[in-house]
Amino acid sequence: MLSTQNAIENKGHDMASYIDTVMHPERYHGQNKRPPFFEGWYFKLIDASEQHKYAVIPGIFLSDDPARQHAFVQVLDGQTGGSAYYTFPAEQFNAAPGDFDVRVGPNHFRADGITLNLTGGELPLSGELRFQGGTPWPVTWLAPGIMGWYGWLSFMECYHGVVSFDHRIEGALNLGGQAMDFTGGRGYIEKDWGKSFPSAWVWMQTNHFAQPGTCLTASIAVIPFVGRSFPGFIIGLWHEQHLYRFATYTGAHTDHLEITDESVHWVVSDRQHRLEMRATRGEGGLLHGPSRTEMHKRVMETLKASVQVRLTDLNGRERFSGTGQHAGLEVQGDLTTLR
Repeated sequence: MLSTQNAIENKGHDMASYIDTVMHPERYHGQNKRPPFFEGWYFKLIDASEQHKYAVIPGIFLSDDPARQHAFVQVLDGQTGGSAYYTFPAEQFNAAPGDFDVRVGPNHFRADGITLNLTGGELPLSGELRFQGGTPWPVTWLAPGIMGWYGWLSFMECYHGVVSFDHRIEGALNLGGQAMDFTGGRGYIEKDWGKSFPSAWVWMQTNHFAQPGTCLTASIAVIPFVGRSFPGFIIGLWHEQHLYRFATYTGAHTDHLEITDESVHWVVSDRQHRLEMRATRGEGGLLHGPSRTEMHKRVMETLKASVQVRLTDLNGRERFSGTGQHAGLEVQGDLTTLR
């Protein structure tokens, strides 16, 4: 009788923990996960002069092979295209329960700031930055974040979250003895977790429009689902404190998707609005991405793209038009599967 009661209590605790985690996409999701599993947070950092721009990505990779398990912090210099991948023993990854508070070795990451102490390698960054005024993707019971109702499913290959559309940066970083003042700069935070990156995807993000506070994040990928796969997409345009959502799960659809070596032209619409995005590709650098066996995928990312964005009502009335600079852009895999 007692063992049955304990089993019921444990199952109830597990369910409560699962619900709590789903409702907080920003937190670590790897507690008690079996490999393969990865989780990473993406911090985009651009100073006020717009001369220094970095992506800093802390995370962890869990493998069936203990030799492949490790924590990491990778860095992309968006100006030069240089990149560095710093590895740490998995035991040096620590995530506070009930909060977004992650440590990888001597490096510390939260929604309100980061502390870096990366030594050696190509991009030895150190320093402390504080973030102010961030706004996450709204979370509700029906749609716990950018994944919508898909966020409740436990068998997806990859999950996504937006921790902050846009925020102000205070503080400074040091790169190999060169001080960089980031006070007055802008930042963005998102994350991914699951078993593996998709086989093909396009991702773009920018929060450097003429009107501060506006942010576009958009991705389309091949989604494995119950023995089949389909091209699914999620897009958010945050403008004047309003979120315009376009996603497969909202009933939106792609009207046009054209990908060339120079640009990505993507048009989507739903029952109310039409969104046109035209991204111009730029030079970038290589990042590590997860597969089911290791962090070996070579992912080309640029922070030098620009994205022309136009949002209209279906009757043609314009609600927003602008060009986002310093855009992150990734175009990866067999792109024919996205159409």
